[in-house]
Amino acid sequence: MYRILLVDDEILVRDAIRENIDWAGMDCELVGDCQNGQEAAEFVKKHPVDIVLTDICMPYMDGMELSHFLHDNYPDIVIVIFSGFGEFEYAKKAIQYNVSEYLLKPITAMELTGVINKMKEKVDQRKEEKRRIESLTRASENYHKNAQMIRSKAIEALVTCSRDVKESLEQLQSMGIELEASNYRVAVFDIDLYSDMYQIDVEKQQESALMAFVVFNISNEIVERESAGIAYQDGSNRTCVLFQGPRTKEFSYKVKSICQEIRQKVKEVIGIDLSIGIGIWVRHPEKLLFSYDTAADAIQYRYLLGGCLLLDMEEIKKNGEVSLYETLEQLTDSLKAGKKETMELCFARMEQEIKGALVDKSRACMYLQQMIRAIGNACTSVQTDRDQAVKRSEELLSKVPKQCTFQQAIGLVKEYGEAVFEELSSLNSSAGQRQALLALDYIQNNYMDPDLSLNDICTYLSISTSYFSTIFKEVTGGTFMEALIRTRMDKARELLENTTLKNYEIAEKVGFSDPHYFGISFKKMTGKTPTEYAREYRK
Repeated sequence: MYRILLVDDEILVRDAIRENIDWAGMDCELVGDCQNGQEAAEFVKKHPVDIVLTDICMPYMDGMELSHFLHDNYPDIVIVIFSGFGEFEYAKKAIQYNVSEYLLKPITAMELTGVINKMKEKVDQRKEEKRRIESLTRASENYHKNAQMIRSKAIEALVTCSRDVKESLEQLQSMGIELEASNYRVAVFDIDLYSDMYQIDVEKQQESALMAFVVFNISNEIVERESAGIAYQDGSNRTCVLFQGPRTKEFSYKVKSICQEIRQKVKEVIGIDLSIGIGIWVRHPEKLLFSYDTAADAIQYRYLLGGCLLLDMEEIKKNGEVSLYETLEQLTDSLKAGKKETMELCFARMEQEIKGALVDKSRACMYLQQMIRAIGNACTSVQTDRDQAVKRSEELLSKVPKQCTFQQAIGLVKEYGEAVFEELSSLNSSAGQRQALLALDYIQNNYMDPDLSLNDICTYLSISTSYFSTIFKEVTGGTFMEALIRTRMDKARELLENTTLKNYEIAEKVGFSDPHYFGISFKKMTGKTPTEYAREYRK
């Protein structure tokens, strides 16, 4: 059924047309009648219409203005204008608005019926034309999409060496793609939003493929415009670019500039951030895997450095291993001494060193765990509820590797350090607690001395043994000897877990001159012999 809208400011004209036309007999429906163009424009916005019958002279918005509006916004609507004798030539100017028919008032029912039947044919023609164009568009899109998919798979096979290089080159050649450059490098583009940095729900997973296709289209357009290489999608829906050109400063700058433009354009179009890794240069197609791997490795630094990365692996100089030993000692001292500024500087220095070394996630977590253990040792050395302090440290050790970014993980470590700092500062508030803390610190630094005694600590603190024993037990809940044995056993456990030293060597390192007595003491505290413990826990 054809939907018709009547527009005329004369109510009698509208009533006559409504009542004298056999709408149902023509398979038509008069869906509305409006008294001016403004009402008609609002009606069309809310209701589907096939044909508009409109007068010319009307208040607010006349027939010409309405025709202009429909032409610009609803080009599928067929327009019929009717007008008085003096307006007829004026109405003919509406040809620029694709008006289909002009009728001179007064209009007979037979005349209007004939025109409406002609307009129905025009509506059918426009709908058919629209269907044909949409069909061709879909076919074209499917063709290009399939062609791009085949091309992407062929390039990916070449880059990743998943098939014979010669076969891949021949397949690409059959597609009109020649690889005859002096040098090559691969860049990998990955959308931050759908990476391990975020918790991805089902809806996000569903939209990721669409967003990845947008990234590919933008990349392909820019790379083709610059004649710099070939864009393709890999099996993970990531966009990659195989750059081809001379290994010069100018072309290297061009590669980076293209990557920056792609990232900026993607941000403008769909509002998401990309991380980009640019692989090393290679001279032959069979070496492309090396370039791809280094580009993919660069993306992994997103854990350490955050999103929206652009890393050129030709410019990256790794610092190698990180040694935190001295900084960790300073951190422990600052916690015990109540020096907050020094503590914060230690955290900042270690964070900078770890990031600067560009280590992977597992190694970064290892360094963070070293920091946690150092903070934990400072805490347990004075904590009256030692078991609770150990439990808190162990919980954090397991929690850190589960964080999506290094920033989140080190944030937890800093929070832990600040909490311990506040606890130690509170303990330092009284003279007795301060002396007990200094005693525990002295034990931590001298436990390996087999001759370490209560007198040594009292001499160090310049207080009597009886006074010391009283305040030490009040603060720590135990005696000097219990604290010393506990410290020695903790150190022994660390050595048994992390080294291949023999039992007698460990006994000597933790202050036992008699290995046999060490074995007895260790079993008494842990329930296992040193050998049994090492067999179970040694990494």
